[in-house]
Amino acid sequence: MASIEGGAIAMIGVCVLGSTGTVGMNTLDVVSRHPKKFKVVALGAQRNNKKLLQQCLQFHPDYAALVDSAAATELEVQLRTHGCATRVLIGQGALEHIAALPSAPYVMAAIAGAIGLGPTLAAAKAGKRLMLANKESLVMAGNLLLDQVRASGATLLPIDSEHNAIFQCLPPNTRPGCVPLGVRRIVLTASGGPFIDWSAEQLSKATPDQACAHPKWIMGRKISVDSATLINKGLEIIEARILFGLQASQIEVLVHRQSLVHSLVEYLDGSMLAQLGSPDMRTPIAHALGWPDRLDSGVQSLDLAKVGLLQFELPDLVRFPCLALAQQAAEIGGLAPAVLNAANEVAVAAFLEGRLNFCGIPAVIEAVMSSQVVSSATDLASVLAADGAAREQAITEVRRLS
Repeated sequence: MASIEGGAIAMIGVCVLGSTGTVGMNTLDVVSRHPKKFKVVALGAQRNNKKLLQQCLQFHPDYAALVDSAAATELEVQLRTHGCATRVLIGQGALEHIAALPSAPYVMAAIAGAIGLGPTLAAAKAGKRLMLANKESLVMAGNLLLDQVRASGATLLPIDSEHNAIFQCLPPNTRPGCVPLGVRRIVLTASGGPFIDWSAEQLSKATPDQACAHPKWIMGRKISVDSATLINKGLEIIEARILFGLQASQIEVLVHRQSLVHSLVEYLDGSMLAQLGSPDMRTPIAHALGWPDRLDSGVQSLDLAKVGLLQFELPDLVRFPCLALAQQAAEIGGLAPAVLNAANEVAVAAFLEGRLNFCGIPAVIEAVMSSQVVSSATDLASVLAADGAAREQAITEVRRLS
């Protein structure tokens, strides 16, 4: 909530990591609807300086951080040309710096990939309201992140539509990593992606553009491919285990093509609660920004009479083996999720660059998982070491399959 200082309402400072991506842009859209409540203090991205320039000119943040040095230099020149006083920071450390700024108690962690782990941990260590959209932070180092959240007193709120839906359906006193009272199981819903009805032969010929043509959600290319392989849902199983303290056997997946029921929670008494809404990321973003209150998100209301029927089906683990591989990693635990994630990132990048076919993605992941020695994730160094080793082997597997 905004505080009152000297009779005036002090706005809440917000830092958006990954501001040029889909979640970041949607976050800024919601923030812009509440100009008296929020102030954009810092924006961060990897290399999209053109989009970041537009955002800086609109929101005038104190800081803008870019990992790519050439892009950052160009951004600084453009900002000065436009008379914008935003200070430009460069490098991976810059993202961690803005994530820990005292002037931004709210941090949206939306940088995709393992590169988002460091800034996310920095925000947790600084005791922020951490709105988590970076899957990799939980998948790679979930227990370490929760330990940091507990130590600093940070508030962790999930942004993925599925985990945010579960959070909304759980008892109000539920804390991250603690088993929620009375819960029998949770059900994660999956849209099924663009290839849900494709045959194995068709999948072998799928192109990157086809994989990125999601039928319901507007997302970045990497996460769109993850949705097409269904590994996105597998990563969410791993996240849910950590966030909600459940066993893998208590987490199920159902394909729900309409993408209106975002997930469900079943209680011991047989009650089942679901969160419904239009497929729009502004809903979970507004929920996290306003929690425990509610904010206008700009999302269109759901017309249930027009929807009529809600349909669900089981996922096909034969045509979409990535989901089964992720389920396996969730059951093993330890460093297995980090190995899975690293192999997937390398394989997806190769697919998007035309060096690997669609069916090669699970082949690379399976080969890496079957050969890497998996132990406990004792500290961040062990996580990063497992990540690096898995990436090296995945690169070798891509070359072998190319």
